[in-house]
Amino acid sequence: MKIIKLSVTVLGIVLLCFSLLYSQNDLKKNLESLPGILNVEIIQPDSEYNEAYKIFIEQPIDHNHPEGKKFRQKFYLSHKDVSLPMVIELDGYNIDYNRENELSSILKCNKIVVEHRYFGESKPDSLDWNYLTIEQAANDHHKIIETLKKIYDKQWITTGISKGGQTTYIHKYYFPDDADASVCYVAPLNLAPEDPRIYHFLDNVGTKECRDKMVAFQREVLKREDELIPMFIEDTKMSGYNYSIGDYEFIFEYVVLEYGFAFWQWQYTKCSQIPDTTASNDDLFEHLKTGSSFSYFSDQEIESNLPFIYQAYTQMGYYGYDISNFKDLLKEVKEPTSRIFLPDYMKPVYDCCIMQEINTWIQKHGNNMIFIYGEIDSWSATAVELTGETNAIKMVKPGGNHRTRIKSFNEKDQEYIINTIEDWIGYEVPE
Repeated sequence: MKIIKLSVTVLGIVLLCFSLLYSQNDLKKNLESLPGILNVEIIQPDSEYNEAYKIFIEQPIDHNHPEGKKFRQKFYLSHKDVSLPMVIELDGYNIDYNRENELSSILKCNKIVVEHRYFGESKPDSLDWNYLTIEQAANDHHKIIETLKKIYDKQWITTGISKGGQTTYIHKYYFPDDADASVCYVAPLNLAPEDPRIYHFLDNVGTKECRDKMVAFQREVLKREDELIPMFIEDTKMSGYNYSIGDYEFIFEYVVLEYGFAFWQWQYTKCSQIPDTTASNDDLFEHLKTGSSFSYFSDQEIESNLPFIYQAYTQMGYYGYDISNFKDLLKEVKEPTSRIFLPDYMKPVYDCCIMQEINTWIQKHGNNMIFIYGEIDSWSATAVELTGETNAIKMVKPGGNHRTRIKSFNEKDQEYIINTIEDWIGYEVPE
């Protein structure tokens, strides 16, 4: 009797494995048959999914002339079942692996993560920067959604984090019917190349005691610049960072200025941990290293972020630095700007209208949209402002920073967010 039971069990396992293999091969063939799909590679899914693929799709560099030059755009697909919704994360940068997505995990559904044009493996052979626009990127995402809807024809939800959140609401503006709902995490909506609202926010965020302590720390670091620069040089060389936009003194002063924005954005350190003006050089240096970023101004990161900076100074906006508290101590930096990241050959012209138009559209027509922010995140300075003319909702996590997610909220707020999405798309998360 035991032998029979064992045989049945083994047979069941064999049949299950055969079924899964057949299903995988079947889906792979269906994906490969879709128009524009260039390559479908089976990859290891994480525990939430049955199958996963790394896929390249052919995109025109200029969607206004689809017959022209093309490039390959990468995205990852994680499959559960075609009867379930699809969450598509519109990333604003490069993606190196098939990473997790909070929303698809919560909704227990299929997932796509898309690499942005001009980043990572999704670069044209020659970079004509004229075609790195928010409209061209939105058309990329529209094509992917239209193509994959031939297989996944249930509800679609677009989402993204930070620049990906911007990419998400921008796609919604150009193609409002592509998705049934959109969830934008910590997404600024800047209205200038270096939006002045950020300075006002940083002058008022947190407590006055904390802000005063930060300024005192920054000033003390600048006063001891000659003593701290050798430590900075040694540390950055050990980390392998190269700097071409200025000498070490120039970079060091920018790192000190960046501290104010980075402190509130990430909260890698707390007000109680800020050294006072009597602290040792070592303590000042280590806190600066924790609270700011030495890599941000390096050649390596500038090269990686160049498409983003170009977009910031043509359409999407960014931030600069208010030096009113430090002007008397700065030796190298006199008129700070994030334009230092742009190479000399790149002369972007800022479109002052498009983000204003998107802002107005969101307020008047942006239905089925959720905006998630952290209260003290520096990027909340330019958060979307809703006027009540749509059913969109804005959730702000008290004390939250740029790492704020749905699961950062209390249980009641999490339930409200998920129930809202379920109502909008006509779907109930399986138990």
